[in-house]
Amino acid sequence: MLENGYALGMIETVGFPALVAATDAAAKAADVRCVTYQGADAGIVTIYIVGDVASVTAAVAVGEAEARRVGQLRHSRVIPRPDRSVMQMVLQQLEKQKAKDLPKPAGKQATDKQKNDAAKTATPTSKEE
Repeated sequence: MLENGYALGMIETVGFPALVAATDAAAKAADVRCVTYQGADAGIVTIYIVGDVASVTAAVAVGEAEARRVGQLRHSRVIPRPDRSVMQMVLQQLEKQKAKDLPKPAGKQATDKQKNDAAKTATPTSKEE
């Protein structure tokens, strides 16, 4: 997706419900990928959309309309053919968020409990009558 013909679209809303509605509408409107979102203070959130220029333009327009309908749209922008460093910045944000959301390894007690639970479900119990 990092070829010359791609675009980066952004939709900024106040409140998460408007962002979710805008993202859903944008994703359904065109062949685009909603890669990540970013929150700021005072409930301001931004969704990042990538795809070809025409698709991103159409998706952002539909997302804008839906954000206005559901909540409050702050701003939107489509950047055709952004510099590679811009996309790397957005994708790094996505990787940081993924790493943050990964479950952390449980302690030894939790691991022992998980093993015991697995053994209980794996061992068939039968009652002889």
